Amino acid sequence: MNKIAFLTSTLILLFITSCDSKYKFKLDVSKKTTLNGDVNINLKEENNKPIDNIQFFIDGKEITSQGNSLNLKAADFGIGKHTVSALAFYPGKTKKLNNSFEVFANNKPAIYKYEIINSYPHDKKAYTQGLEYYKGFLYETTGRRGESSLRKVEIKTGKVLQKIDLDKEYFGEGMTILDDKIYWLTWEAKKGFVYDLKTFTLEKEFVYNNSKEGWGLTNDGSELIKSDGSNKIWFLDTETLKEKRSIQVYSNDRAVDNINELELIDDKLYSNKYQKNTIVIIDIKTGAVVGLADLRPLEKEMAKTQKLVAQDEVLNGIAYDKENDRLFVTGKNWGKLFEIKLIKK
Repeated sequence: MNKIAFLTSTLILLFITSCDSKYKFKLDVSKKTTLNGDVNINLKEENNKPIDNIQFFIDGKEITSQGNSLNLKAADFGIGKHTVSALAFYPGKTKKLNNSFEVFANNKPAIYKYEIINSYPHDKKAYTQGLEYYKGFLYETTGRRGESSLRKVEIKTGKVLQKIDLDKEYFGEGMTILDDKIYWLTWEAKKGFVYDLKTFTLEKEFVYNNSKEGWGLTNDGSELIKSDGSNKIWFLDTETLKEKRSIQVYSNDRAVDNINELELIDDKLYSNKYQKNTIVIIDIKTGAVVGLADLRPLEKEMAKTQKLVAQDEVLNGIAYDKENDRLFVTGKNWGKLFEIKLIKK
């Protein structure tokens, strides 16, 4: 290349770079709001250069705009963290910008204490992962590889009436009962199992590809409701057993993760929080944390008759007898099952 051609190419490159550098975009987004609040989004070119067109996207879905800004209702997107993208079209070029916003619950959660109504024997060797009341009996799943089992338990005596073991390669997690079928999750294998309620015969397997892991499981009569250890709650089709959608769990000031064993009571999802002697009460429609039940004193109650030696021997297991309005809780390797009543402070 001769000197003239080199200088000409250099000047053209500098000219293009100079022209392009005149465009400086900024995507402003309301970072935090509440469910009944607004979300303001604005894309601006800081040097007031002309923009041909702008396209906005929230969680990958295009949002119609009449210009360079949006004013939206947070309730239209729901509680949780949402991604915002904007495509700016300007002479001969396109620029993509990304941002996000979080929607929090409107109010602080109510705080509950508890009263012990009754206590019953519970197998100390049961590393409880799932617990459900059904037609007068407790059904329970336990965890750890090589020790995971499905059980039918007599409440008053703690006697195991029926039991099968899970294959040693799996770590058993939460379970639920729907239409005389038992649905049982595994932890890291991304696989669940379906059993006949009466015989405990394995009928089929299913996989979950979107959620991280298998933790807690319950149902609302038409969908399975699953936790995966994050702050997400997943809803599964009962026919295909595919994950259809999810909601995020937030209080008024933070995302609430480690959502574990689940029980649905009157449109509220009661969840153990992993390795915490606390029940998180969640609005199943929005994901808002509406209550926290402090069950830490149950550790002292357990200590009267049993020494809990391992760090993970904590509260895990919630079951509800709707007909008699009885709430049962237990823990991993706890020697007692407690019937309790929650009382708002």
